[in-house]
Amino acid sequence: MPTPSSTPRVLVVGAGVAGLAAAQALHNSGLTVSVVDKGRAPGGRISSRTGDHGPFDHGAQYFTARDPRFQARVKAWCAAGIAAPWNARIGVARNGDLTPKDEQPTRYVGIPSMRAIALHQARLLDVRCQVKVGALERINGQWRTTLASGEALEPADAVLITAPSEQAHVLLAPAPALAAAAKRVRHAPCWAVMVNFEGRLDIAYDGLFVHDSPLSWVARDSAKPGRPTGERWVLHGSAEWSEAHIEVDPDAVAGQLLAAFFASTGHARVDPQRLVAHRWRYAIAEPPIDRGCLFDEELRLGGAGDWLHGARVEGAYLSGLAAATRVREALT
Repeated sequence: MPTPSSTPRVLVVGAGVAGLAAAQALHNSGLTVSVVDKGRAPGGRISSRTGDHGPFDHGAQYFTARDPRFQARVKAWCAAGIAAPWNARIGVARNGDLTPKDEQPTRYVGIPSMRAIALHQARLLDVRCQVKVGALERINGQWRTTLASGEALEPADAVLITAPSEQAHVLLAPAPALAAAAKRVRHAPCWAVMVNFEGRLDIAYDGLFVHDSPLSWVARDSAKPGRPTGERWVLHGSAEWSEAHIEVDPDAVAGQLLAAFFASTGHARVDPQRLVAHRWRYAIAEPPIDRGCLFDEELRLGGAGDWLHGARVEGAYLSGLAAATRVREALT
């Protein structure tokens, strides 16, 4: 084991699922790891917002586990009490017609919110939020990072960029092949609407995939395990509709998607107690690259994220593990 002064240092840019998975794996290997993120808290798109009426998972709604490595991690999360299966009735909505969905995999959620997963991953790591990387420069075999604020971070022996591809390709510019790969991937946007109702809506499903509508998904967020009582719904705009309305006023978006919610479910309109829209400019990779991760061994610069391993929470986690393996090999 290297002495503390000679322990390689790794900088991870992005505290979403991929970045935290990579950082945790590298930390467990004995490397010195720092994570920076421009958001207010760890999580990226497994984000939650808490208001007077309870929490909303306005980003990723749930996750599934197919790969044995991720299944083992989810099992540990469940044992720790920060995740649980969501045994909800999931269906399909089309112009007021609601039907059961054929495929019903086990769906998991964080407890008491999706962000709990990220907070659990970050708890033993050096994570700084609300900081934005301005520039990366390679000097004498190490990476010198300057934040947008002008602050310089400690030199790093390797850097992983786990931001969306639209942001990652800029920081990957010192490795032109990696930057070009990232630049080929685009993310569709998504408008998310959070809405409270005073009483329970007469809808037989807790989650619905929506067709022929401005919406793609709606969920009774308050039906997830570990949530406080209430009637809270999250509405996700479709990629096409969100793209066409990306610069529209949030209040107007919220009103239009609420109307679409009642039209798609066939429920009579009910006035909400609270209605808030949030814009995800980079939501779902269309399509992702099936490469696991990006990494340049000579430069010790790489990228990870769900856009490199399937557009799922599981894909982001596995991409982070793949990137961590490449970093370990390069540094040892």
